[in-house]
Amino acid sequence: MNPYALSIIISSLALGTITTLSSHHWILAWVGLEINTLAIIPLMTKTPHPRAIEAATKYFLTQAAASALILFASTMNAWTSGEWTIDASTNQVTAILISIALAMKLGIAPFHFWLPEVLQGLTLQTGLILSTWQKLAPMAILIQLSQSTNLNLMLFLGLLSTMIGGWGGINQTQTRKILAFSSIAHLGWMVAILKISPQLTLFNFTLYILMTLTLFMTFISLETKNIYEISTSWTKTPTLATLSLLTLLSLSGLPPLTGFIPKWLIAQEMIKQDLTMFALIILMSTLLSLFFYLRLTYTMSLTLSPNSTFSTSNWTNRPKNLMAIPILLSLSLLPITPMIIPTL
Repeated sequence: MNPYALSIIISSLALGTITTLSSHHWILAWVGLEINTLAIIPLMTKTPHPRAIEAATKYFLTQAAASALILFASTMNAWTSGEWTIDASTNQVTAILISIALAMKLGIAPFHFWLPEVLQGLTLQTGLILSTWQKLAPMAILIQLSQSTNLNLMLFLGLLSTMIGGWGGINQTQTRKILAFSSIAHLGWMVAILKISPQLTLFNFTLYILMTLTLFMTFISLETKNIYEISTSWTKTPTLATLSLLTLLSLSGLPPLTGFIPKWLIAQEMIKQDLTMFALIILMSTLLSLFFYLRLTYTMSLTLSPNSTFSTSNWTNRPKNLMAIPILLSLSLLPITPMIIPTL
């Protein structure tokens, strides 16, 4: 791609997100979301492949439908309340419509069908942008609307997302689809606690971005697109394979690692709100996700593929300096949890 065109596209991506993050007016937020959607489509179609064109088309149609629903709901809210500001009081119908539209944009179940297919049709680099940067603007609006949302709807979307994210990822062999279902499951946790504690949603979202960024960067370095390529990565670059293994375990929420913090805090908060049974069900549904994370780590570390080499020429590979910071943060934040809890 032409470097000038690429710089304009990246600038547009930044502009769209920053516009939405800094806006108090529904129209301005909608414009930012539209810029975001249109800016990433050229990156999706950068590789002229039928799967990439199909992914870009599905993404555009889904995002356009969600944007139209946001525009309709915000106009209806302005008609009834006379206010265009995002933090103005919204009636129940408007709040539900906007919640559904933002769920479509984020890929929350049952509006998730586009996400695995789109992510599978993209390169890992574009998939990284779609899984991290593109979620900032819709999530920011959802957090702003947290007190207007319907609690039962949020709990339903959250539980459904964690269950579908777990079930869907079990039978996958492509890493991009596994990461898509992982994203759906993590968004379920964020949505479930949104009404009760928006601070926890923001905290969980920050850690999710950090861990997903780390995992995508290690997969890009290892050039792995499916489970077979993961199984051969250990003998090629053990250092990166070890880091991606630990990041997978962190995403699964195992206790010694960073990913355990948000699940622990969210479950604790739900029990405080007398949602003990809901907390139990959502924790049990996380076992589904844990299964496919453990399958990936088992494939990566405890199996050796045929025709693998034991040459030590690549064993000295180290992660790039830029990767060191997100890797350390995504693995080792648990010891500072006592400092984090009082601020939430």
